[in-house]
Amino acid sequence: MAAKAEARAEADRLMAAFRDAGAVPVEADILQPAEVLLDLYGEDIRARAYVTNDPLRGEMMLRPDFTVPVVQMHMSDGAEPARYCYSGEVFRKQEHLSARKSEYVQVGYEVFARDNPAAADAEVFALFAGLLAPLGLRAATGDIGILTEAVRGLRTLESRKAALLRHIWRPRRFTQLLDRFGGRAPVPESRARLLAALEAGAAPADAPLIGLRSEAEIAARLSALKQDAAAPPIAAEEVARLEDLLNLSAKSPVALAHLRELARDMPAIGPAVDRLDARLAALAAKGIDVGALDFEASHGRTTLEYYDGFVFSFHAADPDLPPVASGGRYDALTAVLGQGRSIPAVGGVIRPGLVADLGGVPC
Repeated sequence: MAAKAEARAEADRLMAAFRDAGAVPVEADILQPAEVLLDLYGEDIRARAYVTNDPLRGEMMLRPDFTVPVVQMHMSDGAEPARYCYSGEVFRKQEHLSARKSEYVQVGYEVFARDNPAAADAEVFALFAGLLAPLGLRAATGDIGILTEAVRGLRTLESRKAALLRHIWRPRRFTQLLDRFGGRAPVPESRARLLAALEAGAAPADAPLIGLRSEAEIAARLSALKQDAAAPPIAAEEVARLEDLLNLSAKSPVALAHLRELARDMPAIGPAVDRLDARLAALAAKGIDVGALDFEASHGRTTLEYYDGFVFSFHAADPDLPPVASGGRYDALTAVLGQGRSIPAVGGVIRPGLVADLGGVPC
């Protein structure tokens, strides 16, 4: 693997290209408040981040990425259009001993722009594609927004849709829920016992209160469980269409045509498919061969959870290597961190150490 000096030299070259594209260099603290990331992603982030405790600032994390602190910085100063770039170490725990590093240099480019999101998406992707072209990488794209709109369009309980949306980024759990809500898998045994007890009138009123939930919260949860148990399963044809969407993988024009067909029976995805169409036109205008560009509907479902639209990544031929670059659109994140303000945003990151390993890019 590339030494740190080589990675930083490659990072300097990439940063120069980002500055030439109009981005302003910014910094972010290595130690980040854990509360913000935990609020955004839940406790799952602990499995991937290094957590420590500061006697004055409370629970802190070694920086797992730059996007969240850059968005916080931008939104604290307002929500005006801007372009930023950055470079520095990030830290990610690895579940298994492998060649993948827990600490590596990352450079990134972020665009905050109100007008023409398709053009902004194309700007970021085309910039990365041009910089990485000498490496012969494979580009993959997707759109989390199409998946989320498909789930929101299901004819079922809002609580079921909320559960599926919460687990979009956990494919195995998502499939389990879809099987259960679609009547293809039984209710978990522990829940079945609880529902049977409730049906028999064995209310847990005399049970001691344990944990942090109030009596009202427990009662609301039990009511929701009863409502879910009484609701009919999601129709088989709806489940089949959603699975068809999740399994879609094709060149972009073919994928677009298939999505148009799906949208006839899944009208909720229509606006998101229109955005994909506009994005492909913007990419073509930037010189990208969209006819050869891969689209995978499930792409991006194992990344950090702030992406809510266009997602992309660039991959080397070696399947054991992590993506050389990745990114996407995160409009909702600006609203969450904006304290009443928001602005559409898209960006991406490159691992200069991997770029150096693969031969580097010309100055």
